[in-house]
Amino acid sequence: MIKITYLEHSGFAVECDDYVLIFDYYKGNLPQFDKDKKICVFASHVHYDHFKKKIFTWAEEYENIHYILSDDIEAAGPKDQTEHIGADADFNIWDLRIHTLKSTDEGVAFLVRVKEKTFFHAGDLNWWYWEEEDDETWNEPMRQAYQKEIAKIEGEEIDYAFFPLDSRQGEESVLGINYFMRHTNTKIVFPMHMWGYDILDKFLKNSVSEPYRERIMKVKEPGQSFYFEEER
Repeated sequence: MIKITYLEHSGFAVECDDYVLIFDYYKGNLPQFDKDKKICVFASHVHYDHFKKKIFTWAEEYENIHYILSDDIEAAGPKDQTEHIGADADFNIWDLRIHTLKSTDEGVAFLVRVKEKTFFHAGDLNWWYWEEEDDETWNEPMRQAYQKEIAKIEGEEIDYAFFPLDSRQGEESVLGINYFMRHTNTKIVFPMHMWGYDILDKFLKNSVSEPYRERIMKVKEPGQSFYFEEER
């Protein structure tokens, strides 16, 4: 059984048989975890809505905990339990294999393989199209940068992905997640970084999402948990 709990904004906790993965916590109630499990805490970049020093206090309760932080985060976690890594890096800890992509904003995105399962947390890797920006100097270079990163995982078999659907982009909010879903083999996607939940309802009704609509999780409120039976 895999349990995925939506914490808030871009924060999620993933509970597997032996491991807990926590991504981009900045607020919300953290579930209680089995202290025999190994806990890996990820922070994709230093922005206030993706990283809080509070995460380091969890080491007081959980002995088997490790922190994987983007190298733009200067904060130092518990000694010998913290790694700072940049883009296009590979890092292994326990049975976890971690690879990073370069964000189109700050920091990194995480591709994490846990035994037979693959998880992808985009952080702020997204197709950031803004109507008020110049197409030649911003929007077109952004498209190129975004598609370059996704090309690195083109066709990748991803079991669970966490990807931005930012309501501030208006009609263009679907650009990044739609391109991602059409260029990877992602089984389940959790929209995040939404700044409100109405945007998800609009996305589900948008014809662009029709080919993969059943794979979009309906994230509606902090503390919401989703359960998935593992294939044996």
